[in-house]
Amino acid sequence: MAKVDFKHTPYGDLAIISMNGCDDIASKVDYYLKQWRNADEDETYIVKPNCPRFGTGEAKAVLKHTARGVDAYILCDCFNYSVEYKMYGKTVPMSPDDHFQDLKRIIAALGGKARRITVIMPMLYEGRQHRRTARESMDCAMALQELVAIGVKNIITFDAHDPRVNNAIPLDGFDNVQATYQMIKALLKSVPDIKLDREHTMIVSPDEGGMGRCIYYSSVLGLELGMFYKRRNYSIIVNGKNPIEAHEFLGADIKGKDLILVDDMISSGESMLDISAKLKERGAKRIFIFSTFGLFVDGLDKFDEYYKNGLIDRVFTTNLIYQTPELLSREWYCSVNMSKYIALLIETLNYDNSISKLLDPVDRIHKIVDEYKSK
Repeated sequence: MAKVDFKHTPYGDLAIISMNGCDDIASKVDYYLKQWRNADEDETYIVKPNCPRFGTGEAKAVLKHTARGVDAYILCDCFNYSVEYKMYGKTVPMSPDDHFQDLKRIIAALGGKARRITVIMPMLYEGRQHRRTARESMDCAMALQELVAIGVKNIITFDAHDPRVNNAIPLDGFDNVQATYQMIKALLKSVPDIKLDREHTMIVSPDEGGMGRCIYYSSVLGLELGMFYKRRNYSIIVNGKNPIEAHEFLGADIKGKDLILVDDMISSGESMLDISAKLKERGAKRIFIFSTFGLFVDGLDKFDEYYKNGLIDRVFTTNLIYQTPELLSREWYCSVNMSKYIALLIETLNYDNSISKLLDPVDRIHKIVDEYKSK
């Protein structure tokens, strides 16, 4: 008797629930899914929730779509501050806390009727508050536990600040996805004369905490690896952190080489720019910055200044979180589109197939680099 291959049957009717601020990336994901499934032009897999607010700022979530039996994928950008609401007559930008609260409201609106709920949260909410170093809260672990307690089966995030936070929910799905392949592809497209070999290019980690992702880049590309370590003043706290007194470099000679600086996020960018200046002093040729998330919390003026003075050449961040029109217009900035990758993850999971090969892109990286070198 032949076995039935359930892998060709969707787990449930696909529903992509696009939260406030995710419209652009959700529409691109929807476009790819419709192409692959030969859907009509006027069809869509997107379900747009409504989260109206009262004058006090309180809110609720409303779904004008059946939830029974759907395989729901909720796209959530907790760091989109372009979304605003009215509170006591004042316009207030949505904070990460507001977005996370709306996420829980949407899950509550599903009312337990969805067959499965997967949250795709590219930048993990409270991801930097993942461990206890004093008598303090562990917000990321608490948030993960809260989500699984109200019915979430899988959480997909990108380049988690510390992926070990998944130990908070050991019996539930947690996938930490990397943007390595897409970053390398964007670099090869925007910098056609770069030479990815040990004589001309080098990977540099801005601190010891980022060595894991930098080791991966250097291994798959076969490049030398260097590292800066931050010498901090642990006797004082400024803006919630110990200030950096100096950056010290460990690694081979970088003179005349193109350097790829890799980190998970650019917050203010202060340390990354400081490192870029020090690398230029040591004779670096060009500096390319890879960062999955570009927050730019102190604005873009400093990056403009460093680019004008030749201290940085390109900055690559993804469209996984909100990008301002001003950022997209900058000559030094390259946006790395992750929409197709997210669509591929959703397509694979909806058919209940393994995403292991999608999470390890070594073969795809080698293929695109070999093709580039052959040209």
